[in-house]
Amino acid sequence: MRLLAAFACAVATLPAAAALYKWTDANGRVVYSDQAPTGNVKYEVVAGAPPPSNPNAVKEMAQKEVEYKRRAKDAADKDQKTEAQRVEMAKRLEMCQRAQSNIKQLSADRVALVRYNEKGEAVYVDDATRRKERVEIEAWVKQNCPQS
Repeated sequence: MRLLAAFACAVATLPAAAALYKWTDANGRVVYSDQAPTGNVKYEVVAGAPPPSNPNAVKEMAQKEVEYKRRAKDAADKDQKTEAQRVEMAKRLEMCQRAQSNIKQLSADRVALVRYNEKGEAVYVDDATRRKERVEIEAWVKQNCPQS
């Protein structure tokens, strides 16, 4: 019987535990507390905030925030990858243009081609070397450059 009375008292005090009390202390400050003031102090019970209509609202907002940040990171990663591909294509195009220019120089038989050796002396490029280098560069162009 005592156990039942204690349980009834505990259940009856649950709504009071959720109450919010407001009073003015001796210094004139307004005090809010979840416990009633002690002594002969005039106080009022203030209703707490109503429970949210969706008890999972906070969790859902946190999940949406995480999803938003993930999408933003994915978009930034994609932009970074796209920019890296663009830079790589620009480098490749420049290399292809240089190779085409070298092929033209090597194809001009009437123009003397001069290179400098390690001693800084001018050395003329002979026809066999021209043909060999031209074939190598043309093979590289065929493998690495878009057909124009």
